[in-house]
Amino acid sequence: MRIHLLSHAVRHALLAGTALGVALPFGIASAQDDSPDQQQATTLDRIEVTGSRIRQVDIETEAPVQIISREHIERQGFQSVADILQNLSSTGSPAISRAAPLSSGEAVGGQFIDLRNIGTQRTLVLVNGKRLGISTNGLQDISLIPTAMVERIEVLKDGASSIYGSDAIAGVINIITRSGYDGAQANAYFGQYSEGDGETTRGDFVMGFTGDRGSLTMAAEYRKEEGVWAKDRPFSAYPQTDRHPTRGWTTVSHYGVINLPAELGGNRVLDPGADWRDIANYHAQDCDVGSVGANVAARCQHTGGVGSIDDKANSNLQMHLRTPIESRSLFVDGVYDVNDAIRFRANMLYSDRDAATQVAGYPLTGIAMSADSYYNPVGSHHGFADPQAATFFRRTWEVPRLTTQNSTTWRFTAGLEGSFEIGERYFDWDVGYLYNNNKVIQHNSGNLWVTKVQQAVGPSFLNPETGRVECGTPGAPIPYGTATGQCIPWNPLIPYGREGDGGLTNNAELQDFLFPLTRNTGETETNVFSANLSGVVATLPAGELGFAVGVETRKEEGQFIPDALATAGETTNLAAGPTRGDYSVDELYAELLIPVLSDMPGAQDLSFSLASRYSDYDTFGDTVNSKFGFKWKPVESLLVRGTWAEGFRAPTIANLYGGGSQTFSFYTDPCDTQFGASATNGAVRARCAQDIADADNFRQLGQGGTAVSGPDSQTGVPFFSGSNPDLSPETSRSKTLGLVWSPPFAERLNMSLDWWKIRVDSTIVADSPTQMLNDCYIQGDASRCVDFTRDPTTGVVNTLSFAVINAGYREIEGFDFDVSYGMDTDVGDFQFNWQSTYKSRDEIKTDTNPDSNPSQLVSIETNNLNGNFRIRSNLNLTWSLDDFSVTWGARYFSAQKEACVLPVALYPGECSDINQANGAPTQSGSINRTGSNTFHDLQVSWKAPWDATVAIGANNVFDRYGPPLYVQPSSNFAYQGEFDIGRFVYMKYQQRF
Repeated sequence: MRIHLLSHAVRHALLAGTALGVALPFGIASAQDDSPDQQQATTLDRIEVTGSRIRQVDIETEAPVQIISREHIERQGFQSVADILQNLSSTGSPAISRAAPLSSGEAVGGQFIDLRNIGTQRTLVLVNGKRLGISTNGLQDISLIPTAMVERIEVLKDGASSIYGSDAIAGVINIITRSGYDGAQANAYFGQYSEGDGETTRGDFVMGFTGDRGSLTMAAEYRKEEGVWAKDRPFSAYPQTDRHPTRGWTTVSHYGVINLPAELGGNRVLDPGADWRDIANYHAQDCDVGSVGANVAARCQHTGGVGSIDDKANSNLQMHLRTPIESRSLFVDGVYDVNDAIRFRANMLYSDRDAATQVAGYPLTGIAMSADSYYNPVGSHHGFADPQAATFFRRTWEVPRLTTQNSTTWRFTAGLEGSFEIGERYFDWDVGYLYNNNKVIQHNSGNLWVTKVQQAVGPSFLNPETGRVECGTPGAPIPYGTATGQCIPWNPLIPYGREGDGGLTNNAELQDFLFPLTRNTGETETNVFSANLSGVVATLPAGELGFAVGVETRKEEGQFIPDALATAGETTNLAAGPTRGDYSVDELYAELLIPVLSDMPGAQDLSFSLASRYSDYDTFGDTVNSKFGFKWKPVESLLVRGTWAEGFRAPTIANLYGGGSQTFSFYTDPCDTQFGASATNGAVRARCAQDIADADNFRQLGQGGTAVSGPDSQTGVPFFSGSNPDLSPETSRSKTLGLVWSPPFAERLNMSLDWWKIRVDSTIVADSPTQMLNDCYIQGDASRCVDFTRDPTTGVVNTLSFAVINAGYREIEGFDFDVSYGMDTDVGDFQFNWQSTYKSRDEIKTDTNPDSNPSQLVSIETNNLNGNFRIRSNLNLTWSLDDFSVTWGARYFSAQKEACVLPVALYPGECSDINQANGAPTQSGSINRTGSNTFHDLQVSWKAPWDATVAIGANNVFDRYGPPLYVQPSSNFAYQGEFDIGRFVYMKYQQRF
């Protein structure tokens, strides 16, 4: 047969020391190897390398491809595909972080990768060259892939829409699974943080059989990672870390707050252990959260900036810092040679994953307690002179909000492949089918049933016959109970921990009445039919003129159906409509590899590649995307390479057909006189005064009606985000130019330097509240002032709707520098690998206003745009001698900047670059710079004589923590979500049979 297993060919190529070099922890291109085995490599059958459909012997390509080998996977303590990829220098913050438990939607619990930090949906993920299934919002969950089945991972750091279609803007991740394995292998892994939490257990078994006509390889894996609680780390135990343990606590607390008119004392809290019936037993709430200046009421004026914990809650105490995950997966790969020219290949993946996230009990606000409620101390039951209804605040601490998700995936691919000969030229062909189905079931608890809350705080009375408080009135009682038509009254003013008197603590009946269990369901399905043909058109003086052509038809279907209660807005969970839709695309592509010069002075090799793909969508129409590349070797040891590529990303099902949902957005109101532009810009202040009665003292308000303690803060009321059926695709242009040098004087030394640039236009973005408000008040664009309203008294934004739009652009530019070196000595073999990514430019514009300026993102961290490190660098050094080996790794993150959150006048030590206005420090425009961070990893392994390997190690061996980052990048805590959260110690055992 002309078609050899890809892994078999690559293994021979590695022995030859050719371009991939994956015997080292990471692979980079090598321009030369004069070993005798190289001549053997040139006789290999053609193989396909990610980024091209043309099979060829020379696996040096014009595009940079990084290889993560099986050997490297086994030399580190990261035990999931997601964690391995997340620690590449070229990746950024994932779309949904496990350090962000406040995330919501169908993708919660999944793990995602973002090449170049330009957007997760702009990275295409393949498994054996075929697409991984996507969610309705276009996310590709790589937690589904069992690590045990991975042979290697190829990362194409270049645009490839001309080869693979939509989404391949930033690059392509191709996960190559094991095939043709012969034997059996079992692995066991256990690790935990040195704090004693975050236990991770993994077990897998791989078995394979090979025969004269085929092979069967199977892998089963179980993985469980326990959660880590925010309260168990100093940086997350408090809203603004342990440096400021009394700042930022929420006034919507588990104590219960009754909101009275100002003449009756305003917000009041029951004295500890006191009789709740007498309003004299309620004291004025301490609402000092650390803000500076006036709040809504005069009693909340505080200038100390320290804050207080009295009458408030620290919601971090009930939140996950790292959410737990548990998965079970099975992968089967089979190959059968029908005859000498045709092979049948199929594989199947089954994955079942459970995930959970917990956040603090719901902060209930804006509900009125009836004047006739028995539990209203200023109502009609306890002798108050002027009975009246009263609103209240209450965080339901007794029942934290918990989301559990089960995700089940079935994936099946099958196809025929073969070759045929015309004259002396061979042609390779394949036809195949892909089916991917993912089902999601989410259960949510801890949210309140609004109608039942209103009933529970509605009219109620003490029934002398039963001796209990019941809903209704003596003349019209409502049956006591949790069934339909029944009711249980609630006293929200009883604090957490106090039993009886209508409170929630240990009151199972009341909890069952108020807190429904809701169920969301989702399903996505991908069907792909494809056919490819590649071969040689002609033999030119410089080599063979190669080509590849192919057709593909793909259909994506998906839906996500929230629980009926949530859809109707009946619960305090974020209301959302159902998402349901589908789209189809028919595509064809062609690719050419054109050799121009060979074995000539100044041109040992010069070749060009051309590719183009036509895509016809039933949603928006057709598009053509092309790519050009070149490869030039002026001398045998030096390779010059470059590409120019067009790309696109089609709108997702959720973009087009999403039902919309409520969201507690993070935003900065430009009218805020402390953190907004109004603080220093008179024109902005004047525009704000048109909508806000007291614009000179206006403060943006968060939960409980208290002034926010920093920019980019979460709204106290939900906004609404929707879809847009008129979206068009994103388009992109990407360029690369690189050098690969393998100096002849240093065997096993390889270096590469690649420049890259990506620009995405007509970006599909959620029009942000901050941008809308900035356009309205800073840019003076009246058309942007129509989709929100302000409270006529406080001036706070109380409703706001925004949709997904095509707007602006994203342009990012940088360099990749890779070095690998190996050396054999009398004291062992040393392997050195250093990979770095330097980002020179990252610019984003997310609006349609031609007069607005783009934002510069390099090193800037915000809650919404994060992971923008200028430099990420990984260094690995492995020493091996006989049966022992030691691997040392270092992961470097460069310095970051964030807008100063703490009051600069009070905490100048935590704001490095303070903006001065009229000789005084001002909050607006002030920046805090944090230093760089390096995390070190260590693993020691021993090959036992009974054909086993034992390894122990530690990630972040020096137990380093990053600095506070109060804008909460990629997390819901004042910490960078990509950073390690402590020393993680592990041990591994591998037994081969």
